[in-house]
Amino acid sequence: MDWTFFALFFAATVAAASTGMLFKPGAWYEGLAKPSWTPKPWMFPVVWTSLYILMALAGARLAVLPEAGMALALWALQIALNTLWTPVFFGAHRTRVAMGVMVALWAAIAGLVWVALPLDLWAGLMLVPYLIWVSVAAALNFTILRLNGWGRAAS
Repeated sequence: MDWTFFALFFAATVAAASTGMLFKPGAWYEGLAKPSWTPKPWMFPVVWTSLYILMALAGARLAVLPEAGMALALWALQIALNTLWTPVFFGAHRTRVAMGVMVALWAAIAGLVWVALPLDLWAGLMLVPYLIWVSVAAALNFTILRLNGWGRAAS
C-alpha cells in the first residue's frame, strides 16, 4: 500500500464529505414525506466515514497498477458526482436533478467496481458496500420524489 496515494485519495473523499457539512438536511428535508425505511440520521456519518476510507483504500490500491487508467478515471468521476449530489439535493432542493446525479453516480460506481475487480480483487470488493449504500440512497431519493410530488419536492 502506498500511503501517499491513500492520503491523496482520502483528501478527495474529505472534500466530498465537506459538502455534507456545508449543506445540512435542515427544516426543508425534515418537512418532506419520507419512507418508513429511511436510515436514522446518526447512520449517515458512520456509514459515510467507513465508505470514504474504503474508497480511498481502493483508489490507492488501483493507483499503483499499470492498467488502471479507466478505473482511476471512473474513481474521479464518482467522487465528483458524489460531491455534487449533496448541494443539489440539500442546498438547491432540486430533488429531480439530484436523482439524475444519483443515477450517474450509481453508474460510475458500478462501472468502477466492474473495472476494478479484475485488476485488484480487494479494491473491487472494497467498493461494493459503497455501491450498496448508493443504491439505498437512490431508492430514498426516488421515493422522496414520489411521496412529495414530482414538482413540489424540487422547490
